[in-house]
Amino acid sequence: MSTFTTQEMADLRKAVRLLEEPGVGIKIANYVGKPLTLGIDRLPHNWQRKIAEYTKRSLLRVADVAIFTMDAQKVQKASWDSSHKIAATLAGAAGGVFGLPGLAVELPVSTAVILRSIADIARSEGEDLSGAESRLACIEVFALGGRSKDDDAAESAYFMVRTALSQALAAAADYIAAAKAGELAGKAAAVPLVGRFVEKVAARFSSQVADKVLAQAIPVLGAVMGGGVNYVFIDHFQDMARGHFIVRRLEKRYGRAVVQARYREIFAGWG
Repeated sequence: MSTFTTQEMADLRKAVRLLEEPGVGIKIANYVGKPLTLGIDRLPHNWQRKIAEYTKRSLLRVADVAIFTMDAQKVQKASWDSSHKIAATLAGAAGGVFGLPGLAVELPVSTAVILRSIADIARSEGEDLSGAESRLACIEVFALGGRSKDDDAAESAYFMVRTALSQALAAAADYIAAAKAGELAGKAAAVPLVGRFVEKVAARFSSQVADKVLAQAIPVLGAVMGGGVNYVFIDHFQDMARGHFIVRRLEKRYGRAVVQARYREIFAGWG
């Protein structure tokens, strides 16, 4: 098996810690300071339907931005530690005032801010965002973090999600690359397969959005605490992005099978 440097092993351990920690619902509950049982099942059915609708719509918008307009210039250092958190916090504070109706306006803004932060982190880990696969990997981050009720607790949640998304991501990336001869032609051709990929991501992301909505719906929170919930929300996805792109960086050097084997070794003794 290939030999990892000391720094690379430290990076991989950090990635395991970030990617396998409790989901955003637990983090928000800890922030609020109440023993909340968060989850989409606690929401009224019409709220669940609306959240799923808003989530998919927001992800389709950011997919369009990521694939066709995101600046692919490489940077050496991520700037996500301040400006993106401030923007997301302000959006959450504004959206928290209006409850679920406000989510239709706030979620696309927050999702776009998070995407930009994810892209910053991806570039800082050496990701080349000129390619469709790398840009779709940024969107993939929205599906990471926390476990669904159907997940195997003994297995890495991170690799389960990546495996579930791998075929849809690869198909979308290949189709976009093949259709890129013309900007408009590529955009039109890519829509169906990108849509399928986004639907799979949205299925995971919507449950995390539901946790955020539940917390913001607590009357005592108000706009200020609602902004704080959004701070926790973007912080969570920044952690997911950092871990994800550390793993991808190592995979580019050693191959996915080697990195996954090392990851599983660390995960087996983690916690």
